[in-house]
Amino acid sequence: SPMQPNPRPALLAFILLANLSIAPAHCAPEGESRWMPLFNGTNLAGWIVKCQAKDQGKVFWKVEDGTLLCDSMGRKDHNYVWLLTEKEFADFKLKLKFQAFTNSPGNSGLQFRSRFDDTASGGWLDGPQVDIHPPASMSWRTGLIYDETREERRWISPSLKDSTMDPKFKPARHVFKYAGDGDGWNDLTLI
Repeated sequence: SPMQPNPRPALLAFILLANLSIAPAHCAPEGESRWMPLFNGTNLAGWIVKCQAKDQGKVFWKVEDGTLLCDSMGRKDHNYVWLLTEKEFADFKLKLKFQAFTNSPGNSGLQFRSRFDDTASGGWLDGPQVDIHPPASMSWRTGLIYDETREERRWISPSLKDSTMDPKFKPARHVFKYAGDGDGWNDLTLI
């Protein structure tokens, strides 16, 4: 692996509550052009699902047509279901393509520099999360960062005191593509 050990490694996780597709993600150390795929396009090897005990055994994550797909549509009887990579990285750059569906009411994100706490009531993943599929009326929040840490639960980019997000933070130019909108894929780079 081209990644260097670090006392505070990053753990990447996707939290998805509805339909979302993720193309193979690639990661590279800062300042290098050598990329390492995080997903093999075939199966969930190298990834683990973390969720509350009542949701274990329910299958929300699968591989379909070379993409990671989370599908919980029509199944409201669940809590958060995280897909975590088993690899850890120091400084990195992650390039990701993702797709969301207009009929999906859920919220999805990419968590980084996070740790899953199995001892929390049912389990919880503390740390920052980049929104990648907020509810449709707030798709402009894509790319903004929320701190899921239980003691914080607030926006950290932009820096706000809590989870309230006023539309005044909506960028002047914002484009969010849904499945069926042209190619329907969005690009996100996390550095």
